[in-house]
Amino acid sequence: MSEQLADLTVGLIGAGNISHLHVSAWKALGARVLVHSEAGAPELAEQYGLELAPSLDGLFKEVEFVDIVTPSPTHKEIALAAIKAGRNVICEKPLTLTAADSHEVIAAASAAGVKVYPAHVVRFFPAYSAAYDALRAGRVGEVAVARFFRQASSPAGAGWYRDVARSGGVIMDLMVHDLDQARWLCGEVLSVYAVQNPPTVDGMSPVNVAAHVTMTHDTGAISHCRATWGATGTKFQSGFTVAGSTGVLKYSTEAGTGYSEELQDSGVGGDLLIPASTLGESPYLTQLRELAVALRGGAEPRVLASDGAIAVYLAEAARESMATGRTIDMTTFDPTGAVA
Repeated sequence: MSEQLADLTVGLIGAGNISHLHVSAWKALGARVLVHSEAGAPELAEQYGLELAPSLDGLFKEVEFVDIVTPSPTHKEIALAAIKAGRNVICEKPLTLTAADSHEVIAAASAAGVKVYPAHVVRFFPAYSAAYDALRAGRVGEVAVARFFRQASSPAGAGWYRDVARSGGVIMDLMVHDLDQARWLCGEVLSVYAVQNPPTVDGMSPVNVAAHVTMTHDTGAISHCRATWGATGTKFQSGFTVAGSTGVLKYSTEAGTGYSEELQDSGVGGDLLIPASTLGESPYLTQLRELAVALRGGAEPRVLASDGAIAVYLAEAARESMATGRTIDMTTFDPTGAVA
């Protein structure tokens, strides 16, 4: 345990699948963890030896900062409550479901003198981090074309995911990782064009669906992102190819790198077990350590609140493109307010 993180007390809000990865990381960092959730908190506390907080207000009084791992539509309300209580916030992606809400959270945090960090964990996966470092070092020259893909067994067969107003659909829920990666690796986005098959009808996402987003960047690069919610039993896969003027970077979870991402045997409605690593440190541990150190006055982490807001903004632009059939000019697209 780092001396910088001694005597750490964290408030975990939520007890779903992703909570297990966060709890394991906090325990590895030696943190005292209090948990509060509408469902599942007693079981999670018993499994990991956590403390139960009977209310959000009670949790806020006990902890140094909060880690929000609840369903997406609750992120804004919980983050604002934590900020009002004067607590720093770590929040699972997406930061909120609209850029306007993200800006509201960021403004509230600024006014309260607290910080908000979105948990975009893919930035902490070794292959993606290595690609970022290689590109910054000029190892493949100027990026021309980058492709990203991500597929998973669809969670939309049950629960809140199918309601696009609550989940944002496959683009906001799954592709948002790669929208963030495309911007991180290729530069600021100038235009967005998106298609989805089958289409969303009356606000309800198809259970099995694929979306494609093509973006142009201020560096001259073009990126393409593909996200798929597949049939129950679909194996989780992700990867990228980045082609530059002097070389190519490639990565796939199928390439035998030691990373495995599988479905739970007892998963409900094909819901996903979060990626597990058999090679090196868990990216969730790397992420939460870096964010916690930053919250204690250390160096800024590799992902900021503004990054979370822009990822949501790009997802909104993609949905607008799908709805209109048009390419969205990001220099004028403004559904919600100025980019943070």
